[in-house]
Amino acid sequence: MDNDTFRKNAHQFVDWMADYMENIESYPVKSKVQPGEVKSRVPDSAPQWGEEMDTIFKDFENIIMPGISHWQHPGWFAYFPANSSPESVLAEMLTAGLGVQGMIWDTSPSATELEEVMMRWLRDMLGLPGDFTGVIQDTASTATLCALLSARERITHFNINEKGFQQTLRVYTSSQTHSSIEKGVKIAGFGRENLVLIDTDDRFAMNPKALEQAIRKDLDQGLIPCCVAATLGTTSSLAMDPLDAIGPICQKHKIWLHVDAAFAGTAAIAPEHREFMKGVHHADSFVFNPHKWMLTNFDCSAYFVKQPDILRRTFSILPEYLKTRADDQVNNYRDWGIQLGRRFRALKLWFVIRSRGVEGIRHMVREHIRLAQWFADQVKDHKDFELTAPTSLTLVCFRHVRPGLGEDELTTLNRTLLERINASGEVYLTHTVLNGKYSLRMSVAQRNTLQRHVENAWQITREIAREIEDQAGDTTL
Repeated sequence: MDNDTFRKNAHQFVDWMADYMENIESYPVKSKVQPGEVKSRVPDSAPQWGEEMDTIFKDFENIIMPGISHWQHPGWFAYFPANSSPESVLAEMLTAGLGVQGMIWDTSPSATELEEVMMRWLRDMLGLPGDFTGVIQDTASTATLCALLSARERITHFNINEKGFQQTLRVYTSSQTHSSIEKGVKIAGFGRENLVLIDTDDRFAMNPKALEQAIRKDLDQGLIPCCVAATLGTTSSLAMDPLDAIGPICQKHKIWLHVDAAFAGTAAIAPEHREFMKGVHHADSFVFNPHKWMLTNFDCSAYFVKQPDILRRTFSILPEYLKTRADDQVNNYRDWGIQLGRRFRALKLWFVIRSRGVEGIRHMVREHIRLAQWFADQVKDHKDFELTAPTSLTLVCFRHVRPGLGEDELTTLNRTLLERINASGEVYLTHTVLNGKYSLRMSVAQRNTLQRHVENAWQITREIAREIEDQAGDTTL
């Protein structure tokens, strides 16, 4: 493609993206294609000769777009968000155009040095301790794996990197934790049997007494406690593990404390919503994802450590072809994680924070929390619905109830309700199970979501619940 053709197509694509952002509500929030439908429309083999971009783009619209679930839709209340923003998209375009591979300072000094500054900005925005140093990872799953590997090496004086496992190391986490902890434990070689799941309290947060008991039991059996992975904002219910109680336990037993605040961390930018961070100064590592709630395109995960030398020593390998004269004066972030090659992710953070300002991000956080509380209040005040977990920040867990139905019947009822809500094309929710109760999750954190969208979600939920009741021959709603 020559430059004139590129320029022409690029303008058309930008116009299409602007139209897409403007008309996002016209799309069904959840894709309605059936399994295999998209790939059945793509040829089995690659074309032997190049095709015109107009033809390719028409296939994008006709084949690809029907199979897209629209994460930027204001009716997106599923999972946690993967928020984008116009300024982040523009920065991603520049990043793609530059084609930077920022593995070391020498390969693009701006990529490294802007990342250093952005991580200091984020640290201060969240109110993290000043002795934390940060690096951008792709996802929280990768950051968690880095924490597990660093904890593994610290406890064994870096012997596992040299000799492999010689001892049994234990990792502790809540029974409500994200699946990335288990995956990281497996990848890091601990073995799934050495992941100890700690009981939770009535708010689904880790029970510190149960943690202490588990650690003491392992010590009595000659096992070595290595790492505690605490969660600020569990996926199922956004429960907050009590760091102020967990931290001293970890310090007493010299255990690495990793804190996963992948979604909820953004809330700490608003000081009045920072209470859940109490005790974070005990942490050895901390991660949150600007690509979830902070308006930054996927992928961008902010990983902070207290002792970057342990991180570097865990991952550093220095072949002759990567040595440069500047090595002793700069950070080479290839030594701060798993990947050698690194994208220029700091650029989109810089664009977003400068464009929105800290106050602009705080306003968004406060408004989403207000909207979620409004929805929770409607549930509490309605006789045919109930909350299934305390409402935390922007997540509401609830279910439809009917007198006389057992748990199995209520599960069927709410599963049907969820399927029909999502089939509407206007709202997308997901589910979880809390204390044996099949529950709907209402996650209010999409950039485009306004009061009217939350009101619409509540209206659709009630209307479909009423339809289900009517079909069952019961009009008591």
